Amino acid sequence: PKLSIILCGNDPASLMYTSMKKNKAKSVGIIAEVINFEVSINEEELIKNIKRIQDQSDGVMVQLPLPVGLDKNNVLKSIDPLKDVDGLTSTCLGKVLFGDEKLAPATPKGIITLLDYYGIDIKGKNVVIINHSNVVGKPLAMMFLNRGATVTVCHEFTQDLPSHTKKADILVIGIGKPNFITNDMVKNNSVIVDVGISKIGGNIVGDVDFESVKEKVSFITPVPGGV
Repeated sequence: PKLSIILCGNDPASLMYTSMKKNKAKSVGIIAEVINFEVSINEEELIKNIKRIQDQSDGVMVQLPLPVGLDKNNVLKSIDPLKDVDGLTSTCLGKVLFGDEKLAPATPKGIITLLDYYGIDIKGKNVVIINHSNVVGKPLAMMFLNRGATVTVCHEFTQDLPSHTKKADILVIGIGKPNFITNDMVKNNSVIVDVGISKIGGNIVGDVDFESVKEKVSFITPVPGGV
């Protein structure tokens, strides 16, 4: 099988991620190519290229975020759902809503796989997600609902955030704010899944103050090396 990874511009994080994806694909026997377009490419030209590329590939993914001036939703709409490796087209996200998770977005699927691996029961649990993106928060909320959890999705307009996080049996956060979640914001023996990633003084850290929280909870994912 052949995978085409579409990259626009030279954002350092995006270059790192596409390189990792290409190497991982090759390690499992997939032919992988990164197709890099200039940051100045216009939306019409990019969509035209995506349609051409996917006709010659088994799977396509567009590295996000896209440069300013490109409408992410329009670009993702141009991907054939049958070639949508990232599971970000409306068709694939709609299937998740109905419990078909074969092509669910990667990060939510990874989180569910991680919880399953460690035997962490989801049914009946209070789950709080701090992230409402189409890539993580929204599909993850659906996947937790599919497993019988009670789900609260928080975001920048949520009032009194600690009142929600303190009730969470499972707390998932991905907002890119280093050490945002502190000891006083979490429940005893809860499960913390940290999706955030930031750099402080050359060190990679997550959204959770790991050292202050780790003794209070039953499970916590490290950053890096976790999700």
